[in-house]
Amino acid sequence: MPIRTASARWQGNLTEGSGSIATGKGGLQANYSFKSRFEEGEGTNPEELIAAAHAGCFSMAFSKQLSDAGHVPTAVVTNANVHLDKTDAGMTVTRIDLETTGNVPGIDEAEFQKLAEAAKAGCPISRLLSPGAEITLKATLAA
Repeated sequence: MPIRTASARWQGNLTEGSGSIATGKGGLQANYSFKSRFEEGEGTNPEELIAAAHAGCFSMAFSKQLSDAGHVPTAVVTNANVHLDKTDAGMTVTRIDLETTGNVPGIDEAEFQKLAEAAKAGCPISRLLSPGAEITLKATLAA
């Protein structure tokens, strides 16, 4: 498997400085700052990038689980909400809430939920993050 890369550059002090982030193949280039991370400023932040990675990984893992069970989805849409909280150890990602909606013809609710939980357990990003952060899942079967 290929090794994935990204880079970040930061200039200045923590609160007044700014930076940029880029993925190795150039698919994503974004600016970030103290305000975009800890307030509501323009740009991205590491937690949004974690959310994007987790949502993307989970959507693919869930699609695979569904397809392997004979239920090829029309679409799987996932949002990930990353909670960054101050703890005794410092700023910490404490929880990630996955909210997914699947348009999956011919599947019943029980199997849909079972496969969603299996995808959460098997998603490489979930496995990476779950030792340190609680991961919740709300799965909705589209009508």
